[in-house]
Amino acid sequence: MSAPADVSSGFVSLTVGAKAALITLVVGAICLILEPYAPWLVAWPKGWVLPTTDWVGSSLTWLLEGIKPVARMFSDVMRYPMDWANFVLNGTPWPLVIGLVTALGWYLGGLSMAALGFLGLSFVLASGYWAESMNTLALVAVSVPLALVMGGAIGILANEVPRVKNALQALLDIMQTVPTFAYLTPLLLLFGFGPVVGLIASAIYAAPPMARNVMLGLERVEPEVKEAAIMAGGTRMQQLFQVEIPSATTQIMVGVNQCLMAALSMVIIAAVIGGFNDIGWEVLLTMRKAQFGEALLAGMVIVVFAVIIDRMSGALATERKRYDRRVFWALVGFAVLFTVAFWSSMPNASDLTLLDPVADAVDQSLTDFTRANGVWLDALKNNSMFYVLLPLRIGLDQAVLPFTWGFSWTSGMSQGLFLFGAVVGALIAWRGNLTGGLAFLIAIGMLETGIANLPWPFVLTGAAALGRVAGGPRLAMLSVGLLSTILVSGLWDRALLSLYLSGAAVFSCAIVGGGIGLLSAVSPLAWKIVRPICDMLQTIPLFVFLIPVLMVFQIGEFSAFLAICAYAVVPMIRYTRHGLVNTPDEMMEAAIASGATEWQIMRDIRGPYAAPTILLGLNQTILYAFAMLVIAALIGTTGLGQSIYLALGQADIGLGISAGAAMAILALIADRMVQGFAEERRKALGL
Repeated sequence: MSAPADVSSGFVSLTVGAKAALITLVVGAICLILEPYAPWLVAWPKGWVLPTTDWVGSSLTWLLEGIKPVARMFSDVMRYPMDWANFVLNGTPWPLVIGLVTALGWYLGGLSMAALGFLGLSFVLASGYWAESMNTLALVAVSVPLALVMGGAIGILANEVPRVKNALQALLDIMQTVPTFAYLTPLLLLFGFGPVVGLIASAIYAAPPMARNVMLGLERVEPEVKEAAIMAGGTRMQQLFQVEIPSATTQIMVGVNQCLMAALSMVIIAAVIGGFNDIGWEVLLTMRKAQFGEALLAGMVIVVFAVIIDRMSGALATERKRYDRRVFWALVGFAVLFTVAFWSSMPNASDLTLLDPVADAVDQSLTDFTRANGVWLDALKNNSMFYVLLPLRIGLDQAVLPFTWGFSWTSGMSQGLFLFGAVVGALIAWRGNLTGGLAFLIAIGMLETGIANLPWPFVLTGAAALGRVAGGPRLAMLSVGLLSTILVSGLWDRALLSLYLSGAAVFSCAIVGGGIGLLSAVSPLAWKIVRPICDMLQTIPLFVFLIPVLMVFQIGEFSAFLAICAYAVVPMIRYTRHGLVNTPDEMMEAAIASGATEWQIMRDIRGPYAAPTILLGLNQTILYAFAMLVIAALIGTTGLGQSIYLALGQADIGLGISAGAAMAILALIADRMVQGFAEERRKALGL
């Protein structure tokens, strides 16, 4: 009678991670054994699906129809600033615009920033997209003030009314995690087709960074400053607007910078629904026509604007030094004199297509490159699909076929694979890492089955286990509850497909980005090379990442995978390097004094200390991957991203919102789990 008690006490003595892994493994094994007899364990029966998509669609349609007259009135009002911004920017002679931007660059950052403004706008002029670029700037010029007002109001409200702060933070999380395409469909119903709906979408997307920075800036105001304002007898409004907000100006200006960049990154997405003759529409149009040289040229125009706006607004936010105003006015005066002197002979900006030969040369070079290297490019794409991505998606038991691998997968191979996993897992456990051994065996089972074919009880149990380890019972229950809503809504299969592709991209980014970050941490020369590349990748709007992969690999899942990796890898590089190079000096001195080698210092000192920072980088990489997943639906992905994009084309509000919410749920759960692991590591390090 003592055996059950011994087993029970042995289970209780296991760590939380080992218990979670063991329960997940047992549930997975049971599902695997019962699958032939209970197929509903893998595929959620259609009879159990709730018509949540229809409910959401009908409810939102009823609600939106009620407020549509007010929305249309607001849309009509917003046309006036849009038209005026277009009139001013398109009516201003191009030498004057270039001169003003160059002068502003000098005032904010000196010669280097003045040169950036002059050369950047000269490139835009030579591209032949000047009018489209001014239309894009008009959209940004109107949407950014709207976003600043919205974000600032939310931030101030959260600061002044603590009771609503958590609710507002949840709202900001939703605004940032729900894919942009998802809320374009209801915006179309509310505001109609045209540039104003793109303006509203840009403002909604750009407001959260402003709100978060206002909240952060007001929180960081020194208590002494607040007390001095109170002692001076100022009213609450005087304290807020005359003391606290000016004290938080630096952080708020960071929010302005991020708001500008977010609005600019929306220009192509807005072009999907805006019908607006801007640079975003040119990118979409040339991509659809497979004019990759022109698409790349138009994309580079957006990149130029992004770099100029980022650098200048960043200097406005963080740099206090300002350069000689006399030079500023001299540059403006020269631009005015140049415009007057050459007014009659000045060419139309749209007629200056000096870079068209470059675009044609890019197209021709691409054609020559793909013809000359088509064999190995196809081999790279096909081998990556057949031997890596496809097994991850549908499992080795379905992906291993005679025409790809040269043989068929058998049940004996599955048994051998599980035996191999059990042996390796036992060795890992014998070396003192029971949780790692169980996790390895679980990974082997997932590889054999495929992420898209995982039984739903196993996924829910695994999510609960990870949530319990990362954040306790509350996160475990939250994860299971949110995932269950996807399960009963009929979007489960598409959610697993999205999880597969984003997971594969995040894993690749973690390996590649972590390696580059490690190299950048140990080699200053490597960081000098990597840093400008990271800066450029972070300023490129999402759609532009699609152009180079389409140019080389055409439409397909592999192209989408590469685009997601290119967009999401930067945070992993930056956070890895930052964590590794910021090890406290006293820890480094102690390690060196004890005679540790460089490798030992990296493995035992720098790596463990940098773990929380690296995990935050992984968190950002996950969020970036989900953000790019919807955009990548344009070039061949399946899953929730494709559903959102199809819902936009069909004006299906229910499907768009439901699929967008499912995508947000996956991103939110991953975000909370990684943050939980990072917090655990910080506590372990005493930080």
